[in-house]
Amino acid sequence: MDFDEIDRRILNALQKDASQTNAELAAAVHVSAPTCLRRVKHLRDTGVIAREVALVAPEKVGAHLTAVVEISLDIQAAERMAEFEALVAPEPAVLQCYRVSPGPDFVLIVQVADMPAYHALAHRLFAGQANVRNVKAYFSTFRSKFETSIVV
Repeated sequence: MDFDEIDRRILNALQKDASQTNAELAAAVHVSAPTCLRRVKHLRDTGVIAREVALVAPEKVGAHLTAVVEISLDIQAAERMAEFEALVAPEPAVLQCYRVSPGPDFVLIVQVADMPAYHALAHRLFAGQANVRNVKAYFSTFRSKFETSIVV
């Protein structure tokens, strides 16, 4: 999709603060309020803006442990990969799931309260799955950067 400078300014401003009113956003990107409203609607309708969310501080809600988990499957056929994705998709603690290559088949970003909660999740999602060959988890000791913005 082609973006002009106004679209880029709108997207960058919304990624920094999506709670702005249309008037505030229009002023920030130097366009009229009707133009801004029309542009934002178009960006939503075309799926460029996938959704707008609130970012929650994990430590403030008791989710103190972040794990980056590598998963290797025994069988990498497309339907078996899709089965694994369907297994982890409804799990609230799995924040992100990526098919990757080379190396493991999947990398998951997991946010849980503590190590017992991680063990319960690992037992529930991985230990009982015949197609899961290997699980390797890395536990975050400090998060020095976390961004959600994509430069457009």
